[in-house]
Amino acid sequence: MRGVGGVIAAATLLCAPSAVRAQAGEAWKPPTLTTERYNEDWSTLADPANSRGRWTERFKYIPLDADETAYLTTGVEVRLRQESYDDNLWGSAEAPDDGYLWTRALPYADLHVGKARAFVQPIIAYAAGVRPSAGPIDQTRVDLLQGFADIEADLGSGATLRLRAGRELIGLGSERLVGTRYGPNVPLAFDGGRAILHRGRATLNLFYVRPVEAQAGSFDDRTSDRRALWGGYATYGLGTAQGFDLYYLGYRNDRANFDQGQGRELRHTLGLRAFGTKQDWHWNLEGVYQFGRFAGAPIRAWSVATEVGRQFADAPFAPDVTVRMNIVSGDHDPADGHLQTFNALFPKGKYFGELSPVGPYNIVNIHPGVALDLGRGVELGLVGIFYWRESRGDGVYDVPGQLLRSGRGSTARFIGKQAEASLSWQASPELELSGSVSLFAPGAFIRDTGPARTIRMLGLEANYRF
Repeated sequence: MRGVGGVIAAATLLCAPSAVRAQAGEAWKPPTLTTERYNEDWSTLADPANSRGRWTERFKYIPLDADETAYLTTGVEVRLRQESYDDNLWGSAEAPDDGYLWTRALPYADLHVGKARAFVQPIIAYAAGVRPSAGPIDQTRVDLLQGFADIEADLGSGATLRLRAGRELIGLGSERLVGTRYGPNVPLAFDGGRAILHRGRATLNLFYVRPVEAQAGSFDDRTSDRRALWGGYATYGLGTAQGFDLYYLGYRNDRANFDQGQGRELRHTLGLRAFGTKQDWHWNLEGVYQFGRFAGAPIRAWSVATEVGRQFADAPFAPDVTVRMNIVSGDHDPADGHLQTFNALFPKGKYFGELSPVGPYNIVNIHPGVALDLGRGVELGLVGIFYWRESRGDGVYDVPGQLLRSGRGSTARFIGKQAEASLSWQASPELELSGSVSLFAPGAFIRDTGPARTIRMLGLEANYRF
């Protein structure tokens, strides 16, 4: 399944020196295709015995010299996604009903020469039908999504250090705070540098980056001059399916905006995460504390996220039942100067599902769901989500952190409830077809603060990649 599998896959990528390495004595398996693409290691195809005979293998390992110290990996993603909304943002005039088509192509080339490599991935992303006009997550036309170079050094005793500079997608952990924004049409890239230290089961990422701001024309995306992210992210793996993350993230925004007001934000984030699977159980637990200054006043914020599930492999359709619960702090009093609103920084795009009108700020939510394997590559997912405000003194925000409704017009906590059904079919190793239907019924807080109609969304997607 995408949810649990994506969490474990991301954790594995952080723990391993390459995306997938066959254990001694085990048959080689092709790498799992990732969002970033640069974490996939296809070098094992240098041995013809590892070939599966799939036609795409000729593009995954292309030797460039006789002794095969240099090789090229190539691939592409082509995605079409149609989304249709009725009463978007509960009928707000700023978000009229629309039905639009996202199209994007993401070809890439990954050149390895000894311990050095260069990775290039352009993006071709267009949108049709977005009202009133396409925004930066809808369309960037033709631009550079990723382009970086790195080199790996052997430090001895099994330790390696990889130094990287350029533009890249970065997904840390379960992408609650630093994600690739893969769901929308234009993913989020960062410009800057990274050092990746790996030894045994431990990996440490040190980085200083700035987000890339997508623009309306071709080849005009630019590095943000007002926001920056830096820090360290450590992962320790327990075997192949369990581990811990410990991290510090620093963040600066020269023009931050909350329900309390506007100002310069300097925020520090400390986090601890435990994840894994054991037999039929899987879990992903994360606690975060934030401190710093906003408009000259102190920041004190926090979040606790839990996800626990179990798969009943022997039952009909092998149901995988998962319960998620998030508590994310909000501001207590907009007049006191102190800010308790949590900042999710750069979270994944479709945070709570295909329909995600609200984001992880000042929120309490309960999110039960079940995934069913219908056979022949077909999966059905059913979820229900309930949302409340954590604090009555703060408003409701969208996923990027923009204020949707001020908290000053209501004392109600209940934001609303959401139901969603999704169906996906892995038609071939390269082609996935999927669809979803979502409803969001507003609660007392939304009714008190503006238009309050039920949001309806239909999503259809075809994704071809190798």
